[in-house]
Amino acid sequence: MSPAHNKSAAVARALDALDQGAEPERAALRDATRELLGELSRRAPGRSVEVRIPPFGAIQCVAGPRHTRGTPPNVVETDPVTWLLVATDRVHWVDAVGDGRIRASGIRTDLSEYLPLYPFPGAE
Repeated sequence: MSPAHNKSAAVARALDALDQGAEPERAALRDATRELLGELSRRAPGRSVEVRIPPFGAIQCVAGPRHTRGTPPNVVETDPVTWLLVATDRVHWVDAVGDGRIRASGIRTDLSEYLPLYPFPGAE
């Protein structure tokens, strides 16, 4: 199995569960969250925005001034299912921010230019 296929398996499993009206298995949702965060960090390298998807992960990304101490000025936070839906273009960024499913504070937190993150390049 290719590395790209391995990476996409958890995302596909989590999406399949949602498509069937079920809650994704915790392990699949955890792995999918981390894979999608990893893809975001590859597409938007930097340290000016902190993206938090509790309880599964957090990254710093997006070029700009680096944050080193205290509360970051640019923070994005949401739950794992919302992250999965936004990262795979099943829910639009602006809609999730608008209805409060994503909390984004700071001038650099609009991640819409990096979305969707899935399917991963070379995963087809």
